[in-house]
Amino acid sequence: MAEAFARVGELDICYETFGDPEDPPILLIMGLGTQMLAWHEDFCEQLAGRGYFVIRHDNRDIGRSSRLDDAPVPSLKQLALRDKRGAAYTLSDMAGDSVGVLDALGIEKAHIVGASMGGMIAQRVAIEHPERTLSLVSIMSNTGSFWSGQPALTMYAFLLRPAPKERNAYIERAVESFVRISGTGFEPDVEDLRDIATRSYDRGHDPRGSARQLGAIVADRDRGPELRKLRVPTTVIHGSEDKLVPRSGGRATAKVIPGSTYVEISGMGHGLPRPAWPQIIGAIVQNVERATPATGSAPPQAATAG
Repeated sequence: MAEAFARVGELDICYETFGDPEDPPILLIMGLGTQMLAWHEDFCEQLAGRGYFVIRHDNRDIGRSSRLDDAPVPSLKQLALRDKRGAAYTLSDMAGDSVGVLDALGIEKAHIVGASMGGMIAQRVAIEHPERTLSLVSIMSNTGSFWSGQPALTMYAFLLRPAPKERNAYIERAVESFVRISGTGFEPDVEDLRDIATRSYDRGHDPRGSARQLGAIVADRDRGPELRKLRVPTTVIHGSEDKLVPRSGGRATAKVIPGSTYVEISGMGHGLPRPAWPQIIGAIVQNVERATPATGSAPPQAATAG
């Protein structure tokens, strides 16, 4: 279907769906400063072709969702010190936005899948809205702990460097950034990346929104104690060559969530390369099939791999 908007509190969250609304729903949540377009249409169609109703959306402050232009932008010092006072909103607020999309579609429960910051938001959905969560997949993410899965300081500088305002320069910088954080196991599809960057620019881009999202990430702290209480089928996916969120973050996430399955993709960096889709989609579908929404019972214990 065409893009639509869910009214969530005072915000409008832009979303799009694929497949039959009568099929089991899968909600896809994207990462820092990245529009829903990064859940490639072909990826969504492949999931829908497996018999699922797939939903993707722009997080607040990105793409066509509402911008919080009057909200403060965290300073570098606040980000470095993980000072909560620098956060204009929280990951919990962003999780509420995702649940609001389900509300707009009349969906009571869904399988929740998130990548990078989206994985953190997905974790928050599972923690704070368990009654809406059928299963959880956390991709290239972490628990928020200071001790695992944290970017190097050089990566913070990379994340926060100003993006060019001119259209072509912005697009080429975005492609360069995507390539830089990809792994060596999969050749970057530069034309595909350029297409996503071009459409993202044309849909609307404001680097202040990305900075505010980063403020929400660093202020969230360690979700580990809450993740230990989850009783929902969970799979954690991570690339072996992720420089932005090192694989220690994925391994720590799988370790703390009871019964979770860990899938490490050799040679994958921080991204969703097309050649890795069979592994990623396969792992999502396997996790969905583990879900037992009718009884609400705890998931079967699964071996941790990787």
